[in-house]
Amino acid sequence: MFIAGFPAGPWGTNCYVVATGPGAECVVIDPGKDAADGVAQVVREHKLKPVSVLVTHGHVDHMWCVAPVAGTYDATAWIHPADRHLLSDPMAGMSRETTQMLLGGDYSWAEPDDVRELDDLAELDLAGLRFVVDHTPGHTEGSVTFRTPYAQQDVSELMFSGDLLFAGSIGRTDLPGGDHTTMLRSLTDKVLPLADDIVVLPGHGEQTSIGRERATNPFLQDLRQDTA
Repeated sequence: MFIAGFPAGPWGTNCYVVATGPGAECVVIDPGKDAADGVAQVVREHKLKPVSVLVTHGHVDHMWCVAPVAGTYDATAWIHPADRHLLSDPMAGMSRETTQMLLGGDYSWAEPDDVRELDDLAELDLAGLRFVVDHTPGHTEGSVTFRTPYAQQDVSELMFSGDLLFAGSIGRTDLPGGDHTTMLRSLTDKVLPLADDIVVLPGHGEQTSIGRERATNPFLQDLRQDTA
């Protein structure tokens, strides 16, 4: 498996390009602000062909370049229906401060030509890869994670966690559409049951693992005690 990840834009949002190997079709996950050039560089250097763009949630720092990337490569965009409206109205998911910062420029937003909606526990076969979708609301109403088999280096799966789970922390819930109680339920139902060897590739910051977070993340530790 080929995976390239890089932080993009003022929020340092991790964008990932995933393929079975060089010269193959690929999937782009969360192309946020200023990510299009990074995607183009990875695609060019490794002779890849993007066929799908997966969006973990509708916040602008994760989907700013969804339409440009999908349009450039004639790729299909995938997003949960609860966040689909943010593709064309991203200001609805922002804080007042972020909105004021961005409104100083001239921005127009539109859905990509081909948008498909994600369902909980859906299995997507894309670019020779299989992704399992978990609906994990809390950060936004339509937040999802994507898990794909890995089976190398004692790792059973990779989990693209968006802004659900970070190394040592979890996503914020104070923005429009966020809810802390719902976030904790998503972590309890969708994260705690997972195997320790799963590598977590988050929307911000360094990679981690389910085992590491189960042992050291204070939010997961509290949830484990509550459910014990």
